[in-house]
Parts: sequence; structure tokens; C-alpha cells
Amino acid sequence: MYLEETGTAADEQDRELVRRYLEGQRDAASGLVDRYQKPLFNVALRMLGNVQDAEDVTQTVFLNAFLKLRTYDPRYRFFSWIYRMTVNESLNTLKRRKRVAPLDDALDVQAPGVAADRAAEAQERVGKALMRLTPDDRAVVVLRHFVSFSYQEIADVLEIPVRTVKSRLFTARERLRLVLRERGQEPC
Repeated sequence: MYLEETGTAADEQDRELVRRYLEGQRDAASGLVDRYQKPLFNVALRMLGNVQDAEDVTQTVFLNAFLKLRTYDPRYRFFSWIYRMTVNESLNTLKRRKRVAPLDDALDVQAPGVAADRAAEAQERVGKALMRLTPDDRAVVVLRHFVSFSYQEIADVLEIPVRTVKSRLFTARERLRLVLRERGQEPC
């Protein structure tokens, strides 16, 4: 179900860390956390729009990953397996909220004491617009444009066909464009 291994050095390192952890070398866990904490947090943050929720999701994903590590099949890419957990946990968090994230004018994370430059402003606008999309639309946009996954990687993570990924991504981009226009901003 996950992407087949391409044999990259990073994939080999992941498999080695997993093997060591399963053999009882608990320090191998820190290697996996160091490697994936920031990217998983960023996916969760883009999905949820809230720093605290993203931190909670990231922590939960690592806890669940280590508890379920024996179910990981090393013939496949570890990052697809753990990213899928992150997307699923983010979607579960959204369901538990039973409300849409607030669209206030304040950012959850701002550069301390520094006026935002144009890139940061554009990122803020897109981030707020993302929160107006459905969780499914948000997931494909985040995985494609913020994590740079291929269509096949997105399909593997979300467990949907590639053609559905392409269709959802097209629709999500159009909705994002409309939200940005609605707010009087040019689409990025």
C-alpha cells in the first residue's frame, strides 16, 4: 500500500533506525524523531492551523508510531507510513473539534518583533485560506504544495487512487483561488 522503496540513503537510514529500535535500542527513536518531527509538525500545522493542536498531533503520531512499529513493513518507505498517520490524526483532531478553525486576523505563529515581508504575508493569506477548505481538500494541497509529495505519494498516504488525487487537487486549487479572491487577494 505504501510506496515501494527506491533504496535512497535516507530510506536505508530509516529502516536501520526502525530495526535498531525493534531490537531494543531505544536511542534509535531519537533518530526518527529528529528526522521527522519538523516535517510532521508542519503538515499538522497546515492541516489544523493551530500550533498547540499541531504539537499534540505530532506527539501523538510519534507515540502511536513507536507502539505500532512492529506493523511497519520495511519493504516500503517509512516516511509514507508516518505521514499517513499524521494526516489521519490531523483529520481526527478536526473531527473532534466539531468546528471550523477561527479565521481571525492574527496568526498563530508570527516572527517575533519583525514586520512580515511579502512572502510571509502571502504565506499568511494562503494559510488562512487553507483553513476555509474541507479537510480532504486541505490534505491534498498541503501534501502536494507544502510537503512536495508526488501524486503517487499522496495517493499512498491518503489511500485513494491517483486519479482521485488529481481531481481533488484540481478542485481544491480552484476553491483556494476562490477563497483568496473572495478576500480581495490575488491568488498565489
